[in-house]
Amino acid sequence: MKPSSSEFQAGLHVAIIMDGNGRWATARGLPRTAGHLRGADAVRRTVEAAPDLGIRTLTLFAFSGDNWKRPPDEVQTLLRLFARHLRTETGTLATRGVRLRVIGRRDRLPAALVASIERAEQATAGGRLLDLRIAIDYSAREAIVRAAARLGPGERGRAAFAVRLAEACAADAMPDVDLVIRTGGERRLSDFLLWESAYAELHFTPRAWPDFGRDDLATAIADFRGRERRFGGLVGRLV
Repeated sequence: MKPSSSEFQAGLHVAIIMDGNGRWATARGLPRTAGHLRGADAVRRTVEAAPDLGIRTLTLFAFSGDNWKRPPDEVQTLLRLFARHLRTETGTLATRGVRLRVIGRRDRLPAALVASIERAEQATAGGRLLDLRIAIDYSAREAIVRAAARLGPGERGRAAFAVRLAEACAADAMPDVDLVIRTGGERRLSDFLLWESAYAELHFTPRAWPDFGRDDLATAIADFRGRERRFGGLVGRLV
């Protein structure tokens, strides 16, 4: 039995822009690909820590639509690394109750990688502890444009649009983002989950992604929980 989206809505939806891999490597005299390899360890640490910190949906920005502009060897390394970790981590995710879904375009990915994604999604479909979404070849602007083009003559309102947006990302509808974390010192959203992050809190850290760990995630969550979220209203008043 697959979990419904409502089963994940009791906890937080945290989205992370995993930035700083290349700079981390360059600062150590290593090739940029070494940073991506170490960044995979940070993904593992974050996924393991998330449920205990009240996170039920975790979306990680792994490869943007604009990343195709990077040197071909780096792009191929990123895609091979992702494929390798699908092979090695899917069993562990399933055992731990983590449901994996990949959002973004699939038509530009290698066919073998798409097949691996589909196998991993099927193998982890019963997970109820954490909804893990990995954004690959993803652009929020492009997804919004594709969703708008899919709207039928009688479809109106946010709910209908959210369904079309999910279809445009090869996924199902996700809850709104509560907190966006960006590592690596930059302070921008970089075309990531623009619709879903309309009222998200933002947390920026200079920590490069390969060094990001449980304590960093806990610090971001503690900062988030200390903020007032009014969603356009006033504290203490019904709006």
